[in-house]
Amino acid sequence: MRHPIRVLVPALAALAAAGTLTGCLGTTPMPDDVPRAAKSPSAPATATEAAAGSVGAPGSACELPVSFGLAAHWKPQAVKATDDEVFAALGKQGPATMVCEIDAKPAGNIGYLRVWTAGTGPARAALEGFVKAEENTSKVSYEETKAGGLPVVEVTYTVYNKPMEESKEESAFAVAAPKGTVIVHLGGLDSEEHREMLPAYDLARSTLRPR
Repeated sequence: MRHPIRVLVPALAALAAAGTLTGCLGTTPMPDDVPRAAKSPSAPATATEAAAGSVGAPGSACELPVSFGLAAHWKPQAVKATDDEVFAALGKQGPATMVCEIDAKPAGNIGYLRVWTAGTGPARAALEGFVKAEENTSKVSYEETKAGGLPVVEVTYTVYNKPMEESKEESAFAVAAPKGTVIVHLGGLDSEEHREMLPAYDLARSTLRPR
């Protein structure tokens, strides 16, 4: 049996599982507890394949301080900040505000690449604040590296979900671009889904460019 995606506020779990933040909380995509047999047969992208599109530049689905390539069939949509309680709970984490969701369901996985902005300042400080704002984290490991020729800070960690009584893997990287600090985060329904989506995450990281 599939479980719903973990959220920051348990009372809003159903909203998060349905992806209600997408498009300024106005669109409800396919529920995230779809059985594997019902998913699209499309295979996940490989880390070496060419990007099937891009996001970040003016005119793209999400205008961002950076641009990067998208794996085949991953669908981006801008998230607009609002003052309601749902966005306050799900659209903000530490110093960061969600600005874009890139949905993996059309590619056959359950999860999102989510893009967050955190004003200006060091990438590591923003990423550390982002992770510290997450509850029940463990095995947190930071690494300073480069992505697309840019200095970035990357983190891998696990999050324990008490109701589900299991932990799942998560990954994120942060870059301090001239137009603002950006965090790109990959979660997923569980660790298995997370690992299957890593090629799309790696593609975004390797094609990262400032704007």
